[in-house]
Amino acid sequence: MPMNDMFYYDNRLSRRVLGYILLCSVLLSLVSTGIQLYSDYKDSLLRLEQRFNNIETSYIPSMATSLWDFNKSLMEQQIKGIADLPDIVYVKVITDLGSTYDVGDESNTVQQLFRQYQINYGDNEIGVLEVYANYADIYQRLWQKAGVIIATETMKIFVVIFVIMLVGHLLVARHIYRITDYAQQLATDNLDVSLHLDGRRKNKDELDILVDAINKMRIRIKDDIVKLEEAENALLSLNGELEVKVFDRTAKLQESNAQLQQSLDDLTLAKDQLVQSEKMASLGQLVAGVAHEVNTPLGICVTSITALKEKVDALKKAVEDQELTKSQLSDTLDLLCEYQQIIERSLDKSVELIRGFKSVAVEQHTDPELRINLAQHVNDVVNTVKTMFKRKKYNINIELDEQFEFVTFPSAWNQILTNFLMNSHIHGFEGRDDGNISIKFTENNGYLTLLYQDNGHGISAEVKKTIFDPFVTTKRGQGGSGLGLNIVFNLVHSKLGGTITCPDVETGCCFKVKVPVEYVESAVIRESIA
Repeated sequence: MPMNDMFYYDNRLSRRVLGYILLCSVLLSLVSTGIQLYSDYKDSLLRLEQRFNNIETSYIPSMATSLWDFNKSLMEQQIKGIADLPDIVYVKVITDLGSTYDVGDESNTVQQLFRQYQINYGDNEIGVLEVYANYADIYQRLWQKAGVIIATETMKIFVVIFVIMLVGHLLVARHIYRITDYAQQLATDNLDVSLHLDGRRKNKDELDILVDAINKMRIRIKDDIVKLEEAENALLSLNGELEVKVFDRTAKLQESNAQLQQSLDDLTLAKDQLVQSEKMASLGQLVAGVAHEVNTPLGICVTSITALKEKVDALKKAVEDQELTKSQLSDTLDLLCEYQQIIERSLDKSVELIRGFKSVAVEQHTDPELRINLAQHVNDVVNTVKTMFKRKKYNINIELDEQFEFVTFPSAWNQILTNFLMNSHIHGFEGRDDGNISIKFTENNGYLTLLYQDNGHGISAEVKKTIFDPFVTTKRGQGGSGLGLNIVFNLVHSKLGGTITCPDVETGCCFKVKVPVEYVESAVIRESIA
């Protein structure tokens, strides 16, 4: 690199180094100049003090003789000799007779160095010598010397800086610029070109070690690029094989997913069919129970009608034979009225049973959303379900608001209450003929809460963890499907938009159902079924 290019680079490091050198040089020059000036100042003060001592030892005796002899001319010469000494500005002699001799400017005596000496001749005090010195000459000499020192130091600093820059450029900077140019131009297409510095000695220094390290790094980079290209080619080959494997496995996965989806659809269909079968089985049990219950009052009606017919035939024969008496007619009429009342009560009971069953059965199939009277609906469901365990002595306690009406899916409540009651009958009261069942409805803050509880055998902690899962039953192989409470869970969550839990109780089991209540004035009100 030519000499005129040594300042071409915007080298901040060189600027900082140059600035540090300049700052250190200036500070050292200032410190050395200050020390030298202070030393000269102390020397000047010491020389001034020596002059004062010289005046006392050399001039005072001769001046005493001059005053004693009243040699005025000699006294004036002696005073002038003292005033001509360096830094002495004013000299004054006062005799004991009141005479005064002085040389110099008395105005410069303010705030100056002052000395006073007694003039004695023998034992006689004949006068006083006053000498005044001024620091102005000392300061002037120091300023002149400081100017010379600063000028020489400045020249020295600039010469040193120039020499350092020149030597630094020749020995270091130009080689660093060469290394920088090489590093900037280094690329994958010129890795074969090595770095070489011109004008280097045989003995290696730090720059030569740096050049060797860069050349070794260049060779390693070249080798790494070759290895990287080989690895890239191998990776491309592996990617091709991997894409083929991924394609094959994707096809197999799609086929497996299709099979799994078909299996899931089959399982869902089977579950729906099982749920429907469970509902139909429950409905069949209700039909059998209601048919059995209806058969009793209808049999009483048939018996009463047969007896009624016999009495009517006997009354008719007595009329035809003209053997009818008043007492016979009165007894026959009383008996007919009694038969009529028996038939009427039996038919009313049959109508009530059929109405309740029709209410439950129709709503389970049509599934409308209606506004119902909660008390009437619960009683219909309970009375219908009770036909399936009429021989049991269960005490069913129902606690609710008789006037409460709300909009809901009656079929959902039919299924929920039916499953709860059947679970208590089949599982809770197994091996027992009696039991207590509590059905309690409360409404608060827009939510209707059902708390169902019995005092049966209860549910074990292990079964309770999965009580609402499908196919969970303790009667597997004995007719239990394990779908009863799962149906209840789905109805509560999906259809009624509520929650169901199985709280812990000391005796029996308990279910808590909480659903939001909807009030709609224009909703359809279920008509009583005759």
